[in-house]
Amino acid sequence: MNRAKRCVSYSSRMSEATQNFPTPRDEAPVVVFDFDHTLYDGDSFGHVLGWLLKRNPLRFLVALLATPLLGPMVAFLPTRRRGITGYVWIGTFGLHGRRSFDAMIDLYVATHQAEIRQRLLPIALDVLRGHRASGDRVVIATGAPPELARAILAFVTHQDVPVIGTAVGPRFGAMGARRHCHNEEKVRMLQERGYGEIAVAYSDSSADLPLLKAARAPVVVNPKAKRVAMFRSVLPPGTPILNWGCKDRAGDPVAATP
Repeated sequence: MNRAKRCVSYSSRMSEATQNFPTPRDEAPVVVFDFDHTLYDGDSFGHVLGWLLKRNPLRFLVALLATPLLGPMVAFLPTRRRGITGYVWIGTFGLHGRRSFDAMIDLYVATHQAEIRQRLLPIALDVLRGHRASGDRVVIATGAPPELARAILAFVTHQDVPVIGTAVGPRFGAMGARRHCHNEEKVRMLQERGYGEIAVAYSDSSADLPLLKAARAPVVVNPKAKRVAMFRSVLPPGTPILNWGCKDRAGDPVAATP
């Protein structure tokens, strides 16, 4: 049984608050997790952005007026980044620095704890713990801002896991992506941080095909149903396509360990 399949069945019964994970060796296998729809059920930054827009009626109105233009852009992969950038600019207008942006993220997390905890996927966290307990070099690579992923992972004491995410900075009176951790750029950002040879990669997204193809053992989790055939056609035969608890997503169900 390969490493990916072993870790799918792994379950730690120890409390995360008391579990000590071994320090990974430099030569330990690199294991990469996407965040949204992989460890977290949903679009984490989309939830933050929706909250930011609803906090300000004027921003919300502008976003509604812009949706006929931005909505279709978000729906298609080639233009998705531009569409998201437009919504982010509207939602963060008036924030003039990274510190204020991170403070808003921290406020969102602090005021939505119950909702966030419900969206963290227990099966996914078991797999994450399994890799850490095995001494693997685990890293999160996400299109969300790293501050958000770290704040959410702190709920389950995984805040010490390295996170690579979209770099955000001031842009025309608001905040914008300086470097988007997405598609091939995600792989480049991992390589720049020293995560060159990837043993296992977990992701739900077709945008992460470069990451999945770079891994010796790719694992597709919680994919959209319409993407399953594509994943089967472009990834190695026998690549696991699993569902870790996202009810509106496809994949072979994995039962939670009682």
